[in-house]
Amino acid sequence: MSRGQGRGRSGGKQRVKTARRRSASSTAWLQRQLNDPYVKKAKAEGYRSRAAYKLIELDDRFKLLKGAEGVVDLGIAPGGWAQVVRQRIPKARVAGIDLLETDPIDGVEILQMDFMDEDAPERLMEALGGPADLVLSDMAANTVGHKSTDHLRTMGLIEAGLAFAVDVLRPGGAYVAKVLAGGADNNLIAELKRHFKTVKHAKPPASRKGSSEWYVVAQGFKGGA
Repeated sequence: MSRGQGRGRSGGKQRVKTARRRSASSTAWLQRQLNDPYVKKAKAEGYRSRAAYKLIELDDRFKLLKGAEGVVDLGIAPGGWAQVVRQRIPKARVAGIDLLETDPIDGVEILQMDFMDEDAPERLMEALGGPADLVLSDMAANTVGHKSTDHLRTMGLIEAGLAFAVDVLRPGGAYVAKVLAGGADNNLIAELKRHFKTVKHAKPPASRKGSSEWYVVAQGFKGGA
C-alpha cells in the first residue's frame, strides 16, 4: 500500500486518510466506495461494477430480459450490465459500444467508439447481427458543471439512443435509458409515448440516494409508428 493511502476503521466503517495529492472530494468518493455494500457485493459475485445491480433490480421489476433474443448495451464500459444480460439470457445476441476500452466479455460484441459518430449505429446493428428486443443505455454525457448545458447533453444522448432503438427494435421491444434530475422532460416523454405503449420512470435501490440519476423504461415498441 503506497504512502498516504492507509485506511482506518471507525464504527465498523472504513475511513480513508486524505492524501496530499488527493482532493477532499476524491477522498470522499473513495470512502463511499469502500463502504458501499453494492461495491462489496459486486466484488464478491464477480460483477465488474455495482451498476450491475441497477439492471438486476430493473429487470426484476419490469421483466426486461424475459424472452429477449437481441440486446444492445449503449455505454457498455466497464461491462456490468452486459454481464447480467449474459447471465440471465445466455443464448441472446449482445452488442455494446463505449468510447472507453472494455475488457472482452464472452458472447458479447464490443465496439470501442463514440456512439454519436455517424457510422456507429450501423456498426452496432452489424455487430448485433439482427433486430433487437431491448436497447439499454447507461450513457452519461461529460458534465461541465453548468446545469442547463449538462441537461441538454444528457437529453441529446437519450434522444440519439431512442432514434437508434426505433430503427433496430422488434415490435414489442423496450428501451431503457439513464436520465438525470428526476426524469425525462415532457417533449421526450411525448416522443417515447408515441413509439411505446408504456413509459415509466424508475430509481432502482442500487442507484445511490444522493444521485440525480433515474431511468426511463419504455416498453411495448409499436413498430416505428
